[in-house]
Amino acid sequence: MDLELVPPTGVGPLVIGMPRQHADAALLSLRDPSVTSDSDRPGQHVFRPSGLMISISCTRGLLEAVELGRPSNPSDSVRFGGVDVLGLSAREVVRRMREQTTVLMDEEDPASFVAPDLLLSFWRPFAADDAPDEEQGYYFSSVLLARPGYYDGPGL
Repeated sequence: MDLELVPPTGVGPLVIGMPRQHADAALLSLRDPSVTSDSDRPGQHVFRPSGLMISISCTRGLLEAVELGRPSNPSDSVRFGGVDVLGLSAREVVRRMREQTTVLMDEEDPASFVAPDLLLSFWRPFAADDAPDEEQGYYFSSVLLARPGYYDGPGL
């Protein structure tokens, strides 16, 4: 499955601002019913057979953010504007994203980046840009797509 990030709208059937009950149903629709994970938590997150984690966050009964965690095999991908944001090296993702928009290094966590105009953030536990065998630092571990104002504080 290829999931396309469409900020600020959402990703796949998950639409930012949708009611929680619809978000819960949309999240469940992204599961592979033939291979469910014991780690699934309906209403919170599901794991696809590839290892792709899809997590939702709701406030005041509305979907405010979707986080996607890096799959362990390429049968699922997460893309923005033709860029496989969890399948390419973090350095390459930042380079390609900067061709399309502003991408800033997180001042508190230099291994992470934010595309503020798109409300996208990219996270990895540490930077290992020159060590492809160190997957946790070479690739982004997750990408978060959020509602406008998400980084400004509470409220929707």
